[in-house]
Amino acid sequence: MLNFIDHKKMGRGRHDWLDSHFHFSFAEYCNPQNVQFGALRVLNDDEVQPKEGFGTHPHKDMEIISYVVDGQLTHADSMGNRRSLTRGQVQYMSAGTGVTHSELNMGDGLLRFLQIWIFPDRAGYEPNYGDMRFDWDDRINRWMPIASGSEESPGIFRIHADANVYASLLEKGRTAEIAVNPDRQAYLVLIEGRAQANGIGLEARDALEIIGENVSVSAVQDAHMLLVEMENKQGA
Repeated sequence: MLNFIDHKKMGRGRHDWLDSHFHFSFAEYCNPQNVQFGALRVLNDDEVQPKEGFGTHPHKDMEIISYVVDGQLTHADSMGNRRSLTRGQVQYMSAGTGVTHSELNMGDGLLRFLQIWIFPDRAGYEPNYGDMRFDWDDRINRWMPIASGSEESPGIFRIHADANVYASLLEKGRTAEIAVNPDRQAYLVLIEGRAQANGIGLEARDALEIIGENVSVSAVQDAHMLLVEMENKQGA
């Protein structure tokens, strides 16, 4: 089953310093019919003005991944970490028993990044942080793994959830396959560009819910994508 998500109909958060597209209920966008997709609870597409951002705030029992699309994201947390990341780089934070952090745009240009929250498989993990400066070319015309709950996936973030996160930059005219077993589901986001997925047209910021079905994605323009694959929890 495929369900097309039109970015023009997503929840929005508009402020002087922030413009957000909410894939699921978040902040001022509340839709009881759109709270989560399996273990995926939050996917926010945020644009943050220079010298602005999310000040220090708490999190608990959530697996949090931030994927930088453009600009510079500066993270600081109560564990003593302070790092700045740029395009294509990724940070991971397991909030566990509790942590505070900030996410700021300390640069001179616009910051765009994706916030991804995934429910952990249980509560009470020790808080943890990490970041990776993945080689941009490693995602060209292939699904580059970013995070996984599997112990058999070295070199990427190990998260506390039955989920796998990938990024790809599919060049114009190229095709990529997404295999989703009957007991699995996936959430595809077209970050930039244009694509076709099993005949469904996707524009930048559109998304596709995929349940137990294989999908072929063709790039109409260079297509920058994010994919979250996970257990299919009936009713979620």
